[in-house]
Amino acid sequence: MLVLRSLLITVLFYVNLTLWLIFAALPSMVLPPRYLLAVSVGWVRSTLWLLRVVVGMRYEITGLENIPPGGIMVAAKHQSTWETLVLVTLFRDPVFILKRELTWLPLFGWCLKKLRMIPVDRGARARALAGVMRRARVELGEKGRQLLIFPEGTRRPAGAPPDYKTGVMHLYGDLNVPCVPVALNSGLYWPRRGFLRWPGTIRVTIMEPIPPGLPKEQFQALMQERIETESDRLLAIGRAELAALGYRGA
Repeated sequence: MLVLRSLLITVLFYVNLTLWLIFAALPSMVLPPRYLLAVSVGWVRSTLWLLRVVVGMRYEITGLENIPPGGIMVAAKHQSTWETLVLVTLFRDPVFILKRELTWLPLFGWCLKKLRMIPVDRGARARALAGVMRRARVELGEKGRQLLIFPEGTRRPAGAPPDYKTGVMHLYGDLNVPCVPVALNSGLYWPRRGFLRWPGTIRVTIMEPIPPGLPKEQFQALMQERIETESDRLLAIGRAELAALGYRGA
């Protein structure tokens, strides 16, 4: 049954995405970006509903009260596609830093551009970071948006050793805004590689913001310690839950 449910949710995920792109996102392209953001949130919520009904995958978020108003940076653990969806629903006007290849996709890439997401050329290194900083200063400082970044740069398997990049601390030092760390255990239920989708409750913890002004190296160490400690705790809870359900998990 697990295999059949995983197959069904994979098919429904792409069918649902295609329908939202054609019948909702594409018409909203001629309207202000806030309408497209509303469409994006609607699509995410419909996807979460499908995951709950078909797979039995639920989620629990704690710490929403820790999100300050105005322009902030959000540094989240990245284990799965799941959090790239859910984080969109938690913030008033989110902006992602993402690999530029995603903006080349038909329809989906057009939406990313319309929403003023920040593409990055991973091969350009220093030049790419400078461009990201310029865009981020505009989106956070002038528009008061919430910058969502994955400090490890790409998805990591649940429980893998941390691999935090230095780009996040340079952004922190340059932007002078609070940074909200986010821990999660999504990789147990929706692995970064693999076909199976596991039932259970994905847990997300939004922690107290780290104030601006710390030395960059001190910030980097503090952010990583908070995210990793809480993510390890959530992984232990998730593994116990999967074991109780009779599954080994990811």
